[in-house]
Amino acid sequence: MKLSQRSVVRLFAFLLLSLAAWYLGYFVAAHVPQSTVSIAALQQIGKKPVLRAPAPKRQKCDHWSPCPPGNFAYRILSGGGKERRAKICFEDEQFLSAYGSGINIGIVNYKTGEFSSAKFFEMWSEDHSKQMMDFIRNAPQGTLVLMATQDDGSTRLKNDAKKLVEELGSKEIKNIQFRSSWVFIAAKGFQLPNNIQREKINHSDQTKNRYKGWPAEIQIEGCIPRNLM
Repeated sequence: MKLSQRSVVRLFAFLLLSLAAWYLGYFVAAHVPQSTVSIAALQQIGKKPVLRAPAPKRQKCDHWSPCPPGNFAYRILSGGGKERRAKICFEDEQFLSAYGSGINIGIVNYKTGEFSSAKFFEMWSEDHSKQMMDFIRNAPQGTLVLMATQDDGSTRLKNDAKKLVEELGSKEIKNIQFRSSWVFIAAKGFQLPNNIQREKINHSDQTKNRYKGWPAEIQIEGCIPRNLM
């Protein structure tokens, strides 16, 4: 059976297209990297892009949200157990090297927002109440006093030292006990707003302690307006 001229042309065209397709496949396999085209990539064609929210920006002193303009950020964290150290942060600045067992105190210049000094006063093996009182009294007017316990800050703390801290505005220093977690912020020479966190305390209780012999650490944080003086 003889093929018509039209059939011959169609057969030739089919063979030519088949050859071209084979060559194109060979060329792609030989010259295009496998990582360029994948089944997973092809499956994504036509799908709607997934919009992901950007990672939240870290705020000063690890606040969840930034302080309003014209405010200082502060965060005071008591110690917890033997491993978790107390932390005093002001405007994202911390004096970790100054922290130790007892009562930790940071003095901040309110006008500049900078730490002027920081010390800790051990209250278990020796009585450092007088040194602590002198440190607080020597802080000039117009400063912030930030305090936090690490381990035990009460065993050798004298009543006159408690009274001095009470005069700064503390309502809990007179209640401090063995290994109580306590944090406090006060101002010398001016008044802090009533709506900020100033103080917290958490007492050791063997039936409730987070750590063996220690209660859970506690913290206060907030924003202090810069126009209080």
